[in-house]
Amino acid sequence: MSQPARFAVFLAVVLTVWAAQHLYVGWRLLGLPLLAEATPRRVMTGFLLAGLLSYPLAQVLLRTAGGWPAAALHWLGASWMGTLFLLLAAFLAADLLTLGGVAFKPWVPWVRTGAAGLAVVAAAVALVGGHLKPRIVEVEATLPGLPPEADGLTLVQVSDLHLGGSVGAGRLRRVVDRVLALDPDLVAVTGDVVDGHVPAVAPMLPELARLRARLDVLAVLGNHEFYAGAAPSRQLLRAAGFTLLDNAAVEVCPGLWVAGVPDPRGARETGGGPSASLAGALATVPPGAAVILLQHSPEAVEAAAGAGVGLMLSGHTHGGQIWPFTHAVRAVYPHVGGVYRVGAMTHVVSRGAGLWGPPMRLFAPADIVRVTLRAADR
Repeated sequence: MSQPARFAVFLAVVLTVWAAQHLYVGWRLLGLPLLAEATPRRVMTGFLLAGLLSYPLAQVLLRTAGGWPAAALHWLGASWMGTLFLLLAAFLAADLLTLGGVAFKPWVPWVRTGAAGLAVVAAAVALVGGHLKPRIVEVEATLPGLPPEADGLTLVQVSDLHLGGSVGAGRLRRVVDRVLALDPDLVAVTGDVVDGHVPAVAPMLPELARLRARLDVLAVLGNHEFYAGAAPSRQLLRAAGFTLLDNAAVEVCPGLWVAGVPDPRGARETGGGPSASLAGALATVPPGAAVILLQHSPEAVEAAAGAGVGLMLSGHTHGGQIWPFTHAVRAVYPHVGGVYRVGAMTHVVSRGAGLWGPPMRLFAPADIVRVTLRAADR
């Protein structure tokens, strides 16, 4: 199947699911006694139709006209997306409890009303959570092969900024300020700097270029860099002064190597190549050297550990971003957020410093990770 055909199928599936969510949530909302009494059916139908069109229309406007009207519509549409998800989850839970309305019949309308109320409250809490500054997560990682003189080096991981979508220059400035305040030896940018449109991020380049470290700032492509266009995304990251690792490794100080691979899914889905190659990334690393691997998605971790990687840094999951979506993400990526051990390797999965889609976070706070490297024989 050609790339345009694959994209058409993907778009059709996404829009079908999006429409189905509106139909189900609308059906349940229109059946709530309090809402039915206070709101004419045509008003509620118009509201749902506006919600259905808001986010897709915002995406079109961001890529064509741009400007504050497109940004405002994106914020509204993305906020509705998160609220719709929480309403969907709440109504499904209510239907599960009442067996679709068959059990506890006298109480069904009020169970559903309570579920809708909880969803709205959760959406408000999530909106606040989405605008809180990223927390600093402190990690100590023992790195096999790390020379004693490199013991205590600090690496700050920044992942999943998604600039140009729900994240603008103001949040980027605050993230960069927090990173610089940590005074890192290394900065690792583990993908999805760009959300989906490189021209929307270009005005933020001076702010992005402030991201600096004593030794180097290293980056890999995430899936969204491929969706936005691999070539312009690479150009943007290099213009920011980052060392881009496309199946490559660099020695950042004697005996310490950082390798990186581009996101395999993004390369495969867009044909933006090269495909991820762990062997290619590690080809120049001498045996026994300390190795840190940057890979956007938290997958193939056993292969990395088996290849001698001592520390692997990933992102992509956002920690689920909005609970209970966390459980769906964990079904695909068991390492959904935090610190994991795979043999002798430490695997760190950032929940991301930015936001994708809804400007909301619920029980999955944004983070910036500072890793202190420790030698095994210190």
